[in-house]
Parts: sequence; C-alpha cells; structure tokens
Amino acid sequence: MSGYILAYNYSDRAQKGQLKTRSFWVARFSRLYPVYFLALILSLGMLMDEWHARSHAQFAWGVVLTPLLLQGWHPWLSTFWNTPAWTMCTEAFFYLIFPFVVLWKRPSRTLPLVGLMLGLWLLGMVLPSLYVWLHPDGAVHINRYTDGFWIRALKFTPPPHIPSFLFGIALADLDAMIPRAARKRLLFGLLGMCGLYAILYFGDKMPFPLMHDGLLMPLFALAILGLAGHNFIARFFGFYPFAVVGNASYCLYILHFNLWTLIHNSHILNHLHLAKYDPWLSYFLLIATAMLVMYTVERPCQRYIRRIIKP
Repeated sequence: MSGYILAYNYSDRAQKGQLKTRSFWVARFSRLYPVYFLALILSLGMLMDEWHARSHAQFAWGVVLTPLLLQGWHPWLSTFWNTPAWTMCTEAFFYLIFPFVVLWKRPSRTLPLVGLMLGLWLLGMVLPSLYVWLHPDGAVHINRYTDGFWIRALKFTPPPHIPSFLFGIALADLDAMIPRAARKRLLFGLLGMCGLYAILYFGDKMPFPLMHDGLLMPLFALAILGLAGHNFIARFFGFYPFAVVGNASYCLYILHFNLWTLIHNSHILNHLHLAKYDPWLSYFLLIATAMLVMYTVERPCQRYIRRIIKP
C-alpha cells in the first residue's frame, strides 16, 4: 500500500527530475514522527511491562532503538514499547529508499508491467514459503500466535516486505494506464474485495506466513484499482464520515493498541458504570482521540517542521 501511495503522489515528479530527496524526507518525517513520538510518550507505562518481560540488555536496546525507528531490525525488539510501531520502522526504511527505487526503469506497456508485478508477487512469497517448508522455529502448526526468532523476522523486519513495496510502485504505474471511469475498475474492485473476504473468512485454513504479506498482494491490487476509479465502490468509501476517519487513520493505527490496553487495564469504564456499552464505547474513544491528535498534533507539527526545515 505505501509503495502505491508514494508512487501515485511522487512518481511523475521523480521521472521529470523534480523530486528533491531532502524535501521528500522532510515531508515524510514531518508526517510520520510527531504522532509516533507522542504515542511513545503516552505509552511510557508500557515500559514497566517491558522491563519485567525482557533482559536488561534487551530493554536498554529497545529504549534506544524504538525512538529512532530502528526496533524493527531486531526481531525480538520489533514490538517493543508500542506493538504496531514495527510497521513505522519498515515505513521509514521505505521512505529512505523510495527516491532511488522510484527512478528504476519500469515497463511502459501493460502486459510487461503486469509480468513484473507477478514476479514481485512470487518473490514476496519465497521467504514465507521457505519458512513453511523448513519450520526453522520448530513449530508445525503456524498461526498468528506462533512465536520465534524466524517468524518474527519474517513478520516484522523490513527486508521481507520489500517485494510488496516495489509491487505497490508498479501498481501505481498500472493504475495510471487505466482510465478512472473504465468499467473494468468496478470489476477489479469487486473481485479484489470478494477475494479478500473469502481468504480472510477461511483464514485459519490458509498458511499463515504466506497470508501475512505476499499471498494477498494481487487481491489488494485489484481492490485498490477499483477504489481508485469512478464507480459506486469509490463513492461508498468516499462518504464524508468515512473520509474524515480515513484522514485520521495513521493516528488511529499508531495509538490504538496501547490506548485500548490503557482503557481496559485501568477498568475506567467499570468505575464509570459504562462497561455495558463496550466495545463500542472504546471504539468511539479511540476514533475521537485519533481525530483530536490529527488536528492538534499531527497537522500543526507537520506545518511547523516543514517551516523550520527549509527544502
């Protein structure tokens, strides 16, 4: 997804030589880091749990690497302090390499481009397939709760996700080749979403390591092509309340895990006699907090950083 979004917004400028690497990095840093850092501050209480769960050396490394967006490079530390923040480490790495990989020559015709995407899809399934075949952690029945060095490396470190990132860049090229009003976009969207629903519905029967990344790439691509068109799917998801929440999606993602934990570990809803409205009340609180952070932290900090760090 990130490869598609970056290429959608920056590919043309890059091909014309108008993408300044430093300006791009500043823009991405100003978008990513303020809320990321705020989430760590709000999650300071989680460090006590980390202290008891890890060796002193691991704890020290986690405290150093996590604010630097480097924790994902160490499989055992990838979920340190704020569990979903491992993706931000991967995202930061993608931001670092994007100004260079976006300049790689890619096919200008549809069939060769689809062939490239097929190759990237297959490449993305190599490591998960090897894991399923070799069982390096000793687990036979692998699911989302399986733990071990190699499954964590596969799930949380940046390198295994590079094929999907490059796939997204190629997808942006394919998207540009298909007219927005083309009827095939609606078909693509329906196929992608129905396929994703079917696979997730039968998820417990699917090989988890493949599902975690590579297997679903073509279905996500079809869904994105549908959503990027002019059709009823795009209009439905473009409904104003959905769009408002979507704008706060990054804040919601990076804050939701530890805020949910804080709400329920504090038993505040029980004390206020509001537990009967849960989990919907918790959902509302998470979304409201995300929107508040977007308007009071994310956007003001983004403007401030871009103002003081000149291109």
